[in-house]
Amino acid sequence: MYASQQWKDYELIDTGGGEKLERWGDIILRRPDPQIIWPLEKETGAWRNVHGHYHRSSSGGGNWDMKKPIPERWTISYEELKFYIKPTNFKHTGLFPEQAANWSWMIDKIQNAGRPISVLNLFAYTGGATVASAYAGASVVHVDAAKGMVQWAKENVQLSGLGDRPVRYITDDVFKFVQREHRRGNRYDAIIMDPPSYGRGPNGETWKLEQNLYPFLESCTGILTDNPLFVLINSYTTGISPTVLSNMLTMTMQNKYGGKISSGEIGLPITASNMMLPCGILGRWES
Repeated sequence: MYASQQWKDYELIDTGGGEKLERWGDIILRRPDPQIIWPLEKETGAWRNVHGHYHRSSSGGGNWDMKKPIPERWTISYEELKFYIKPTNFKHTGLFPEQAANWSWMIDKIQNAGRPISVLNLFAYTGGATVASAYAGASVVHVDAAKGMVQWAKENVQLSGLGDRPVRYITDDVFKFVQREHRRGNRYDAIIMDPPSYGRGPNGETWKLEQNLYPFLESCTGILTDNPLFVLINSYTTGISPTVLSNMLTMTMQNKYGGKISSGEIGLPITASNMMLPCGILGRWES
């Protein structure tokens, strides 16, 4: 289990009954989580005294029940990195705090590379990994199909005082962008990807992680430099083992470049129980 112990502005307070109780700065939120299949032992005052509670709908989706006034958005910090937080209609807040374990790892890799590093961040969302990579001194290309998420990422970079760093923000279909980079001959020292379980392209193309991840990963190796630093895959797709990511990286990266592979779950410590909440999986290849 990869977990960050360095958070001060975020805390997973308690879990149970399909929900998690979280502190984001000074704001307490209650949200559903499919991994929490154990009961809530005691619904104490903290569970009732929240700023917002997200309720799932039986017909899909859901809505926030705001019990106390909160800002439209607010800022939290992870060490030197800063991020805007805003509850969205899909229960998310614009940040996955468990990813801090990856941010610390990639900062260390980039800062100790001893050379300029170029990073390609695919399915890049609101740019947690982009902020971390830019902070570490890398040049970054940030690619996501959602215009609003790309703008949010740009604001996170600026919020962290990194607005002058070499970061390009691309709103585009990730797969088509990678194909174009092949044709242009552009190369990267590191690739980060957080592919969805399922998706549709602008012309009705379908993406299913089980079918498409391996060929996509294989195509990404074609835009790596001759001396790549790392490749990181995150996945929140249920039913996929970390060993699957390890095997894919063995076939695409280690067989060609050597290096080291690690994989496992990524999670968050739960304050009330001293247990860990599994949040997803990762696979890392590093030179």
